[in-house]
Amino acid sequence: MTSNERVVVIGSGLAGVHLARRLGELGVPATLVGEEEHTPYNRVLLADVLAGRYAPEVIALPAPPRLTRGRVVRIDRERRAVHLADGTEIAYDTLVLATGSNPVLPPLRGLWDPERHEFPDGVHAFRTMDDCLGLSKAVRPGVRAVVIGGGLLGVSASRALAQRGAQVVLAQQGERLMERQLDPSASKLVRRHLAELGVEVHTETRVRAVRSVGGTVRSVSLADGYALDADLVVIACGVHPRVGLAQDAGLAVHKGVIVDEELRTSDPHIHAIGDCAQFEGTVYGLATPALEQADVLAELLAGDTGSRYTGTRALTRLTLAGQDFLDLAAFGEPDPRPGDDVIQLADATRGTYRKVVVRDDRLVGGVLVGELGTVGALARAWEGAEPLPDNGPLLHLLTNDGGS
Repeated sequence: MTSNERVVVIGSGLAGVHLARRLGELGVPATLVGEEEHTPYNRVLLADVLAGRYAPEVIALPAPPRLTRGRVVRIDRERRAVHLADGTEIAYDTLVLATGSNPVLPPLRGLWDPERHEFPDGVHAFRTMDDCLGLSKAVRPGVRAVVIGGGLLGVSASRALAQRGAQVVLAQQGERLMERQLDPSASKLVRRHLAELGVEVHTETRVRAVRSVGGTVRSVSLADGYALDADLVVIACGVHPRVGLAQDAGLAVHKGVIVDEELRTSDPHIHAIGDCAQFEGTVYGLATPALEQADVLAELLAGDTGSRYTGTRALTRLTLAGQDFLDLAAFGEPDPRPGDDVIQLADATRGTYRKVVVRDDRLVGGVLVGELGTVGALARAWEGAEPLPDNGPLLHLLTNDGGS
């Protein structure tokens, strides 16, 4: 690619901003189109802003020099141009979709105000800076908050609201918190941590409806007939790839926008990275894969034709800082199969837990809660997928401080 070819990146989240920055360093200027009015920011740290630990400007990302604010409404593949809601047209030679993801909105009765076609007052998603600032403005000591969803996002939001003095109830449909990442023992420690902050956790609980009076939320109804009084309701039911633009443009889409090893979509002039991209059946939805995809694509667009994306073995890490500190990490397959070796260390007094799963002399998964001094060594052993050394007990995997 020559320096006068036009690269346009849609999306000013972590993936898009990182790609634009790397392209600039490699001498390939790119135009970044961002929908949000805010300076680009690190979405991973929104819970810390909600908790009052960070001001919004602290989580800002370095703004690229060629940032256009606006909402892209259409991709014209034939003319190679993107159209914005304000009528602006931006031509491209290479287009990159870094459109991220949208919150999953459960089919709850009363979730939408029928007259205003929006949430009732007091109901919030938790995905954007505007969501975060809206919640920050509404929360105050003693306010009754119901968080719907007990995954990574719901746990983070519940903790942040509790730290701001809210009376928090977390309703999780599954049988345990963060069930996609954690095994039962680790999940139990997270639940204990929330309980110590005053969060009331209900698992195997399905929310059926949101009840509002005069356009303002008053309670949520559960499937078992109980009602929870609520001044605030936070929807934290996960996210799904934002693929509407790609679908409307006729690109191949399954769960996400399908890409190959060069992060190309079904149109060779269009690439996709980050939460909206699907590679070999996987939509990662994590920061590390998004950054790796951006790095590979930057090298490709700068002329390194040998660069390829081969997938990411991504570790999920949640660090909830502050006075009531919680640090956890999960990777691979934490649930063993018959014949696997499992090593566990637990300290109920200190609230720490470590577990690894070994299969055919290879580390295939693990969960750590509390002290994570060994997470660096464990992650390297898992990512490398190499046979473990046979000189020494497997216990050294959990006790050797390999750095974090």
